[in-house]
Amino acid sequence: MSHHYIQFSNVCYAYPNGVEALHDVSFRISHGEKVALLGPNGAGKSTLILHTNGLLLPTSGEVNVGDIPVEKKTLPLIRQSVGLVFQNSDDQLFMPTVEEDVAFGPLNMKLPEREVEHRIDMALKAVGCQDLRKRAPSQLSGGQRRRVSIATVLSMEPSVLVLDEPSSNLDWKSREDLIRIISSFTHTCLIASHDVDLVKRVCQRSIVLKDGRIIADRPTDEIFTDQDLMRELGLIS
Repeated sequence: MSHHYIQFSNVCYAYPNGVEALHDVSFRISHGEKVALLGPNGAGKSTLILHTNGLLLPTSGEVNVGDIPVEKKTLPLIRQSVGLVFQNSDDQLFMPTVEEDVAFGPLNMKLPEREVEHRIDMALKAVGCQDLRKRAPSQLSGGQRRRVSIATVLSMEPSVLVLDEPSSNLDWKSREDLIRIISSFTHTCLIASHDVDLVKRVCQRSIVLKDGRIIADRPTDEIFTDQDLMRELGLIS
């Protein structure tokens, strides 16, 4: 059974107030692909992201992570398989120390203490934050918090990594560190971003949303050379 791909099949979603945020969204991201999710503000990117690990469930249609449908009864397994990194790192860092934040997921998986320690070490090393282990998240810079928030999902050894605007508000060095971390992740990756340079450097394929619908799904180079599409996205005048 493979958990390493993610598939949306005719997904529609309407919020309780009646606002329709996704309309008949279908795509598949295969094992090892790094795919960008592009679109103007209000296009539905964050809503789609929240469907990848069941924080939102479709009004109609289906989301699958590998062979597992995303539904209420499968959420514990889905959330082990999909590592979701929010745009605001403070939404993920709530424990007194970095190591406690990184340990939170593995501990909830009921892993043995030795395995939890191994996962903390592995995740912090992957993001270059071993020296921050005993620090309080509130004492960290924005770039450090972003890297630690990624470590909190890497410690669960996800098959799919999903990031919402990962480079927002980062300085140049922190952004370069982030690109290195994302590039080194060998499994499936979906990245919602307005950062054109990051997308070009990391993602070979891009999906474009507008008004909750997919209007393009092509190689990234083709997306960014389509002048009409770039104007539609507001990236050129």
